[in-house]
This record gives sequence, C-alpha cells and structure tokens, in this order.
Amino acid sequence: MAKMKIYVTRDQPGTILQNLGKLYDVKVNPEDRPVSKGELITEAKGVDGIIACVGDRIDGEVMDASGGSLKAICNAIVGYDNIDIKAATERGIYVTNTPGVLTETVADLTFGLILAVSRKIAEGDRYIRTGKWRGWGPKQFLGFDVHGKALGIIGLGRIGLALARRARGFTMKIMYFDVRRNIEMEKKWGLLFTTMENVLRESDFVSVHVPLIPQTRNLIGTNELEMMKETAFLINTSRGPVINEKALIQALTDGKIRGAGLDVWDPEPPSANNPLLGLDNVVALPHIASASIETRTKMIEMAVENLTSILDGRIPPHLVNKDVINVRPLS
Repeated sequence: MAKMKIYVTRDQPGTILQNLGKLYDVKVNPEDRPVSKGELITEAKGVDGIIACVGDRIDGEVMDASGGSLKAICNAIVGYDNIDIKAATERGIYVTNTPGVLTETVADLTFGLILAVSRKIAEGDRYIRTGKWRGWGPKQFLGFDVHGKALGIIGLGRIGLALARRARGFTMKIMYFDVRRNIEMEKKWGLLFTTMENVLRESDFVSVHVPLIPQTRNLIGTNELEMMKETAFLINTSRGPVINEKALIQALTDGKIRGAGLDVWDPEPPSANNPLLGLDNVVALPHIASASIETRTKMIEMAVENLTSILDGRIPPHLVNKDVINVRPLS
C-alpha cells in the first residue's frame, strides 16, 4: 500500500521530520527560503498533508492543485493568516496551528527590543565593530531608562500578558487595551485597562500584540502615531501589516516618535532600500521572535502531532477551522 504524501515547505530543527518519513512519503523544501505560489501548486499535486510556515500563501488554487487528496494544512506557527480558512473549510481540509508554545520566547525577545532600542545596543554594537570607538565618553550613545517608564500593550493575549510580567520586574507602569477586558489579570499583575487612544498618548513604550485580521490591518497609522509621545518607542513582534509602514517611516523621519523595534515587516523580507533599515533609531530583526531551539523544535513537533492525528482519523489538538468537521468528518 502506497504511503500518504506530505510536503513540508521549510526544513525544521530536530529529528521529527526524519521520524515522520518512516510513516509517510515526506518531501521537504531543501532551500532555506519561502516557496512561491507556483512551487506550492506543483508540490501540492497528490499530497495528503502540507506542513506550512510564515509566508506560505495557501489559497483555494493551491488546495485544488492536490486533486482532492489534500486533507490537512498544518502550520508550524501560531498564526494562520497565510491560509484561506474559508476555502479550506469548504473543501473539507483541516487547518491547524501551534498556539501557546512560543509565548514566553516571543515575550523575551519583545522585551529585548525594548532594551535594545532605548539603550542603543544595536547602534553601539555596529559602532565598535567598525573600529570607530576611541574610548569612553560621557555623551556617547546616551539612551533612555526603561525602568519606571510606562509600557502600553495593545492586545493582552498570552504574549502581551507575558510581556507585562517581565515589565513588572522593571517597575514599569503597565496599561493595556484589548477588545476583551481581563480584570483577573489586572488585579494579579497591577495592570490598567484603558482605551487604545490613552495607551498611545501616555506610554513611553507601545508594544503591539494582535493577530493579523481585517480589523487589525493598518491598526497603527498616521493618526495613531501622532497620538504617541515624541519621546515614545513603538515595538512590533506581531505581524508587519498591523502597522502602516509608510506612516511609521514618516513619523520616525519627522521625529514624531523617538524610535522603533521591529521584528516583522510588510512585506517580508523588506527591500534592501527600505528607509527603516537606514535609521539609527530603528532596531531591525528578521522575524526571529520565536527563534529559540527549544521553541522552534516544539512548534514542529506540535505541527506533526496535528498532522498525524488528522491522517489517522482523529480530531487534531489544535484545530483552527472547527466547522470542517461537518464537511469532512474524521473516522
């Protein structure tokens, strides 16, 4: 009996894919780059499952390229804005993600960006590596304190809350805005719930932690940036399109805000001539918030668990499109 076919869009850490190859006919993209839509259409032919990553745009056309064999699209990431969920559900294709696994790791890096952009860590690193440093001076790379400042969190999900816990250690005043108020966490961690406008106006650091959905695309634009203090920093480890990049470039260039720490972009990767990459008050990272060995290994393990559950006829642990059960019941 022929093995079911699996396509993996990017190689992964650990040995889980080698183990998967003992059960299924597994093909892995050998190149460390996102696959194009054309490649996805080619590779989808006859496959039973796809393990996908950030940047893999999987729409109805890609799904139909399988010829009806595709049963599962398992993201090895938390988000799923790269997949047309409606199209998948209509076709009886199960979509899964890996929630919760990267919370603490992303919060670590987010706070790292806060420290890096405020204390000019990356700028100082570049300076000394190029041989420009001639010795200590009292005015060199004067940054700004983080401790005791006001942190505004937009989106108090798992990651936003984990960031708040870290900020407590720096005696920061923490305010947040979310579509759902969390009174329990307010009491436990001393958080202040307020409007998004107040978060923007009163925070020294604004950190964005929302999913990319139609309502959050360009959530931070010209009007929102103008509400921020001229001394404030903007941090984004969620998704690039949540912030209007042109508006951010203008705000940073005009001194409307003090700086930004960015791990995500619109589009990804950014072009080499993106003005943000030439600004010293921007710390730029290549979408690495979840990039610890422990977390990335756990993410692919969860994706594989979701995949094998579906192909074995079981409901996966982290099903995104629950209505699909009515379209294609698992047996």
